[in-house]
Amino acid sequence: MEYGQFCPIAKATEIIGEKWTVLIIREALMGSTRYSEFQRGLSLISPTMLSKRLDSLVTHGLLMKKKIPAQKGYEYFPTTSCKELLPIIRSLGGWGMRWARSNLTKTDYDVELLMLYLRRSVVPENLPGNENVIRFKFADIEDLSEWWLVITGDEVDICVKDPGKEVDVYFTTTVKTMADIWMGDTTYRKAMAGGTLKIVGNRALTRNITAWMNLSLFANLPPAREI
Repeated sequence: MEYGQFCPIAKATEIIGEKWTVLIIREALMGSTRYSEFQRGLSLISPTMLSKRLDSLVTHGLLMKKKIPAQKGYEYFPTTSCKELLPIIRSLGGWGMRWARSNLTKTDYDVELLMLYLRRSVVPENLPGNENVIRFKFADIEDLSEWWLVITGDEVDICVKDPGKEVDVYFTTTVKTMADIWMGDTTYRKAMAGGTLKIVGNRALTRNITAWMNLSLFANLPPAREI
């Protein structure tokens, strides 16, 4: 895609303006390195398109591609030019929270993306002991309705099958409710009072969930209609 203009905005858009590219950059800046991790964060992208976009970002110097030692496959790491896009990505997210959140539809509530974001939001150092297990049961979907976050030391893993470990906190809710809480559109207290969220577990963990699981970076931004 070429615009035939010397304008730096046009030249930048030639690189990052194609479908999926900005979201791939978002995932890279949030810590995704392997092909499977990018796929989890972009569940609707085709494998062919993902490979094409990753290769394009490597060609343009935004990602560095490295062979995984002693394994098949590659890892992708953001370069300096990619990291310089972080404030732009944040500004774009802030604009979306103010002006585009009213466009959300039922199909936008992706449980895989939600769980990936919740995993990234966990603050392991604020949890007691060396291992904690959080279970989520989503009542509004049939496939992939149960998830576990297993926090061991500083590592946070996602499981879609019962890991066979003692659960410390149980969440029973809907994908939309949990996403709305994480995005700051409602609170744990309001969701529980409204009957769309039930939390059971150790009171030391359930009384202040945001102490060990952060909300979205954009959670405090009001929509444009409230400004």
